[in-house]
Amino acid sequence: MDVSVGTFNLNNLFSRYNFKGEIKAIKTADTSVSGKVVYEFGDDEVFRLRTYRGKLVKGKEKEETQKIADRIKSMNVDVLAVQEVEDIDILRQFNRDYLDGLYSQVVLIEGNDPRLIDVGVMSRLPIGAVTSWQCAVHPDEPDQRIFGRDLLQVEIMNESRSRRLFTLFNNHLKSHFVDFRADPQTAHAANNLRRRRQAEMVARLVKRELRPDSPFIITGDMNDPPDSPSLTPFVDDAELDLSNALASPVETRPAKADTPPPPTPAWTHRFKESGQPARYELFDQIWLSASLAHHQTGAFIDRRTKHSGDGSDHDPAWITLDL
Repeated sequence: MDVSVGTFNLNNLFSRYNFKGEIKAIKTADTSVSGKVVYEFGDDEVFRLRTYRGKLVKGKEKEETQKIADRIKSMNVDVLAVQEVEDIDILRQFNRDYLDGLYSQVVLIEGNDPRLIDVGVMSRLPIGAVTSWQCAVHPDEPDQRIFGRDLLQVEIMNESRSRRLFTLFNNHLKSHFVDFRADPQTAHAANNLRRRRQAEMVARLVKRELRPDSPFIITGDMNDPPDSPSLTPFVDDAELDLSNALASPVETRPAKADTPPPPTPAWTHRFKESGQPARYELFDQIWLSASLAHHQTGAFIDRRTKHSGDGSDHDPAWITLDL
């Protein structure tokens, strides 16, 4: 049985509405307290307003949404882990309207992110149990949820639902973003420590939930390359015994010319500071358990056509398995 599994950061797949109106049409009473107007719609409406830090976040442009949809259709994987999705309704709508219902199974549980970006899974194969680990805490931070988004655990079943093919763990670890008001050195250190603790918690939960010989996949946007000190729990844990399934991927097209060029095809994220050379890193990863590693038959990355990315600043990656 051939099965393909991928991961793709959809880069803010939001569907939020930005309303415009005349100031004279706003009632004075509506602004007497805070100077803001709040609109509420009935149950028969299909849209809502959601804000972040007091601002209405603009939805993803239709052209950009179509680009990520075209890339997903081209990949045509059986199981796709996604990151940066607003909610389950948006993921379902995206699957229906942009992917033509490519996936019969769509899963997303609202997580912890204040920006309302969540992780989800779309699958053509049946899905069994689904577990959210958004309430998990690290021993060194027992009063704080360790996952800024979630760790989503999803069982992927065979067609008859008689057997679990593997368990998928979808992640989106702490980003490198530093608020301009913060001390850069302190903030970077805190971000790195948080990613390290998140990776440690992923490893602990996988080992606690599954037997050593269980088939499982850890995937998602790790916001660090595989050889980063923050991800040593994935690399150095002998009991977990993971294999980097994207160590030697095949690109769907050559990388766009750059100076210097990418040192290896194993990258999904490009970052360039002003006046600095571009950095190419494998942020989006697929780690296989020992029982799955010898079933891998291929690894692929859909290469962007623009330096900034095609619909996303991440390139999607996937593998094939003979199960």
